[in-house]
Parts: sequence; C-alpha cells; structure tokens
Amino acid sequence: MIGATFFTAESAFCPSSFSGYNPSVRTYLLLAISFLTVATLAPAQHVTLPLWPNGAPEPFHTKGPERDTTKASDDLIAGRRVARITNVSNPTLTIYSPDTSNNSGAAVLVFPGGSYQVLALDLEGTEVCHWLNSIGMTCVLVKYRVPVDGHYPQRVEDLEDAQQAMRLTRSHAVAWHIDPHRIGVLGFSAGAHLAAILCNHPGYKRAGAPANTPLSNINARPDFALIIYPAYLAEEPGLTQLSPGSAPTANNPPTFLVQAEDDPVHEENALLYFQALKQAKVPAELHIFTQGGHGYGLRRTQLPITNWPAYAEVWFHTLRVLSTPPTP
Repeated sequence: MIGATFFTAESAFCPSSFSGYNPSVRTYLLLAISFLTVATLAPAQHVTLPLWPNGAPEPFHTKGPERDTTKASDDLIAGRRVARITNVSNPTLTIYSPDTSNNSGAAVLVFPGGSYQVLALDLEGTEVCHWLNSIGMTCVLVKYRVPVDGHYPQRVEDLEDAQQAMRLTRSHAVAWHIDPHRIGVLGFSAGAHLAAILCNHPGYKRAGAPANTPLSNINARPDFALIIYPAYLAEEPGLTQLSPGSAPTANNPPTFLVQAEDDPVHEENALLYFQALKQAKVPAELHIFTQGGHGYGLRRTQLPITNWPAYAEVWFHTLRVLSTPPTP
C-alpha cells in the first residue's frame, strides 16, 4: 500500500532508530520516498485496491475461479472481441489517472455491464478509462461481484459494492489528486442500473450489517451520473412504470442518459427514468437515437449513437465538472 510504504520507511529512518543520523540524509531519504510514492500514481501505472480489505459484509460464493467466458462464436463489437469476466468474488477498484498536466480533478467510477452475470471489462471498462483520461478525468474502474441471481432490492451485493467504491474513492481523494465534490458514476446496461441505484439509494444500510463496516460514515452520493443503455429500470413486461428501487428522488445528482430506439433491452428504461428525474426536479439530459442496439460501449461505428462521448464531454462542461471548453 502507498501509505504503508511511506510510513514504514519514515519509521526506519527516524532519529531514534537510525544511528549516525543527520538531517541531510533524512531529508534526502524523505524526498526519495516521496518521489516513489508519487511515481506509483503515474498515468502509466494503474493502482488496484481490494474493495473490501477486511472481507465483504456477507458471504459470497462462486462456482469456480474468476475467468473470461468469451467464446470464439460470440459476436464481435466493432470488429473486436469483448472480455466477459465472471466469478468475481473479490471485487476491486483500479485507478486510471490522467497525465498530471491534464488532470482536471474530476473523477468517474465506471460500472461495466453484463446482466449481473459477467462484466464486459474492456468494452465497458478499460476502454472507457482511456477516454476519460484523455479529457482530463480520473477513472476508477469498479470490478463488482458477479454472478448474482437478481439485483437490488432482491440482492444487495451490487449496491453495497457501489457504495463502498464511492466511499473508498472519496477517502483517497487527496492521494489520487481528485476533487471529492466532482466524483460521478458511469454505467452500461446492468452497470447503468447499478449507477442509477447508487444515485437513488446512496445512504442504504442493510439490516444486520456489521457495525464496523469500513467507511460507512463517508457520503456515497455521486455528484453526477451517466446512464448508458440502462437495463432493469423499467418494470417488465408492461414497461409502463419503474421497477422496484428504481425511482429517483430530489437528492439525485444531474444525470445524462443514452439509449437507442431499437435497443432490445427497451428504450423505456431511459425514457421512464428521465421522466421520473424531471418530476423530481433533477437536471437531466436524454439522448435517444434511432439505431444502435445494445452493448456498443465507446467503439465507433457508422451509427451516430457511437458519438455519445462527444455529447457527454459537452455535458461535463455544462455542469462545470470540466472547466476548459472542449475542442470542436
């Protein structure tokens, strides 16, 4: 751990434990240690932390080791395969930091989709982080627990992981050069549902949860949210009302939504959620495209919907999450 490395080194060279101590040596060593600490956060390296260092609040078992389920017969997205990771029982955060000279201080937690069975870890994860870094934002990639049979409110592992991810990020804001008041969420499909659920229920506490659950006193509410081709927000089969737990409140953050009219997961997920946000007087922006289907991530095709990141970047500036006007 970064902090542990620094303090261990400091204690090793304090005056009481270092014979022949002199201030110049100590200063040099502290400067060297500080340099190494900063170097571990350089953009070329990605720091990964366990989401629950002392174990998750409840037992979680999978049917085997973590693995990529992608088959040769699976459809390609924009001509490339997709990594679909399952059996995630030890969830993590991976921090992708932008170049120091381009760091805006804003950050986004990214939740890949995959029906709560797998995580599309590259299409809706690492590739998103590279885009966010390019516009000066820190990306925190959340590898949450899967598979689960259901989701919030029937199951709560998803929401607990999302809350913990936000609290860990805020607790490390200084070390990661993040403004704790400009931390948002971005999710795709099931991950978009999870991002919305976190926005709706940031203060959720499970009955019977251990009293010493770490970081539970830190605010888990995102400052903004991007909900990209969401699933599970509209109640099946009628698709005329929001599903249980999906209703936003006046406390929800500003929200950006994208979906295609021909999405087999149904555009009503975005439409109903957008309307509920407006009724709650939450600032919201909705983009519905004629074509696009589902599960395209940021991969560019000839379809206009794959230009959604450009619209999102403009929205970041509208919110003052980013301050420098985007390049046309």
